[in-house]
Amino acid sequence: MKIEFEIVKPDENSSFRFLYQNKPISEFIWQYHYHPEYELVCVVGGGGTRHVGNHLSMYDDGDLVLIGSNMPHSGFGLNATEPHEEIVVQIKPEVMQQWIADFPEMKEISDLIVRSKHGLKFKGEVKSRMTALLIEMKNMPPFEKHLSMLKVLHQLALAEEYDVLNKQPILAEMVNKHRNRLQKIFTYVENYYDQDIDIQKVADIANISVPSFCNYFKKTTHITFTEFVNHYRIQKACLLLQQDKTVAEVCFACGFNNVTYFNKIFKKIIHKTPSDFRTEK
Repeated sequence: MKIEFEIVKPDENSSFRFLYQNKPISEFIWQYHYHPEYELVCVVGGGGTRHVGNHLSMYDDGDLVLIGSNMPHSGFGLNATEPHEEIVVQIKPEVMQQWIADFPEMKEISDLIVRSKHGLKFKGEVKSRMTALLIEMKNMPPFEKHLSMLKVLHQLALAEEYDVLNKQPILAEMVNKHRNRLQKIFTYVENYYDQDIDIQKVADIANISVPSFCNYFKKTTHITFTEFVNHYRIQKACLLLQQDKTVAEVCFACGFNNVTYFNKIFKKIIHKTPSDFRTEK
């Protein structure tokens, strides 16, 4: 599970990228990736999985999430239902900083950008209003789209209806500094998540002792290695539960040795039991 670096180019005659997508799920690529650009993801309707930083959860009534610069995340179409319609806005840090520096009226947006290091999920009335405005922006010329984007950011900055996805901020410099080592660790988990994972082998991959590895992983990602493995296994379990497999089959296929423990971890992360999740899908 590599953390892919994505190169983002702004639209022609625009200072940011505005991407509207409405196509079959099979045509999307959902790899875990990062980029310097701030990203606002608006899923117009339906459900799926959001994986932002270290946070993994499900959404079922559309989504509106602001992701900070260089925060690893997956595409929101993972485990999504057809049809999947979304709008993604990506703004380069230098563009955002220029807006903030040049206009004192942007103070609230400056505060929003600081909070975006945690990943922010918006809900309620502001989510509905901003989703409608983003849909209108599809057909706007560049100048009107630019003004509307500032309005969206300002409204989100003033909003009180939002959840913080990561308790600790995901720091861009930390991701860049440790990217190669983390890629090796994540790839090992991807290859062996369905087996008993030997933490000594993982520590060897990181070229440090087991105690040092545990401290390193927690300091770098803000979660323990066990928590990360459980999150990854549950993400795989969500996919398997849509393939008419029993809960027990999914449990053992994802590396859990006990169905009761699997149910407990699944509900803790997804906020539903495996049986309820499969029924609702």
